[in-house]
Amino acid sequence: MAIEIKAPQFPESVADGSIATWHKKPGEACTRDDLIVDIETDKVVLEVTAPADGVIKEIIMDEGATVESEMVIAIFEEGAAGSTDSSSKKDAEADSAPAPEEDVTVEGKVLSPAVRRLVDEHNLNVAEIEGTGKGGRITKEDVLAYQNSGKATKAPASNSKSVAKQSTAPSAVSTAGTAGRTEKRVPMTRLRKTIAKRLVEAQQTAAMLTTYNEVNMKPVMELRSRYKDLFEKTHNGARLGFMSFFVKAATEALKRFPDVNASIDGDDVVYHGYYDVGVAVSSDRGLVVPILRDADAMGLAELESSIRDFGQRAQKGQVGIEEMQGGTFTISNGGVFGSLMSTPILNPPQTAILGMHKIQERPMAVNGQVEILPMMYLALSYDHRMIDGKEAVQFLVTIKELLEDPARILLEV
Repeated sequence: MAIEIKAPQFPESVADGSIATWHKKPGEACTRDDLIVDIETDKVVLEVTAPADGVIKEIIMDEGATVESEMVIAIFEEGAAGSTDSSSKKDAEADSAPAPEEDVTVEGKVLSPAVRRLVDEHNLNVAEIEGTGKGGRITKEDVLAYQNSGKATKAPASNSKSVAKQSTAPSAVSTAGTAGRTEKRVPMTRLRKTIAKRLVEAQQTAAMLTTYNEVNMKPVMELRSRYKDLFEKTHNGARLGFMSFFVKAATEALKRFPDVNASIDGDDVVYHGYYDVGVAVSSDRGLVVPILRDADAMGLAELESSIRDFGQRAQKGQVGIEEMQGGTFTISNGGVFGSLMSTPILNPPQTAILGMHKIQERPMAVNGQVEILPMMYLALSYDHRMIDGKEAVQFLVTIKELLEDPARILLEV
């Protein structure tokens, strides 16, 4: 029985997606719930699995194609026997492989696909290149020799256009020069495009400023060292880290400075009566920001478990779209990669973001004495349209004071 394989129902905030990878080829055996295709959206990768035992009869939407919700992307044959041996896989790959590129003639000279790409990349004048191949064909060596001769000139506009028109497929890897240097051109992922668009938008639309301070991490580090084993034993393996202290300090500071927890919507200011803190998590696909809902009501153990879970699932591309929507404030920790100082960029429509950095021992003056202390630089980027400099500085100082005396977090003083 033939079954239509459809794209998932996308959330309202996602208009469409792209076919990222087909994990099964036509004619290859599939078991129910086997992963057959990944669909990449602006925020997450959605997995489509086999509806039953059988084979994919036909792939309708190839890799790279844009699809919308519930669009048919393949035809599945339930109960059909598929092949799993290497020969059948090779046959399927051969059937789906693109036809080889053909030679083209430019300025009366025959160019192979490799030569054509090299000429096109450097915009060379084909008429000036002497061909030493059979029948006067231009070889790759002829092009390289022409470039190294110092006589190379750019092709006329008409010539370069004719070469470009005959080029039917971009080269994934192009070689330039005699040193064997290579370049690889790959399409930007949808997630990376979205990240780039939002970061540029944040810089263009917000009056973004950054204020800095530093915090003595010794009190938190001593507290963590004293209780980490008991904490892990008491809370079913949850490890006591530093991020939970920063989340608790940030939510307490947000309560005292509601403008920092607000967002701008057109000409309106939206004050949020809740504290949903986004935690920036790095993955192979890019930066994602899952949200800790009602972070002010969560304990340290719950915060640590949630953050660790987000990190693990982000690496597998399993963080759901609904887990990244919303958020009133963001914390980014570049210190895990060794960053000593940076300027975080706002995550619109939020009006502030806190940047954590590497803990570095430095000599500090304490009561007239020099002490070596574990210090961390903090950075708060904020939208000056909403938050004044005085308020931003006081907000960051509040976080500093809470971290340097962790008991104040519990006492809310």
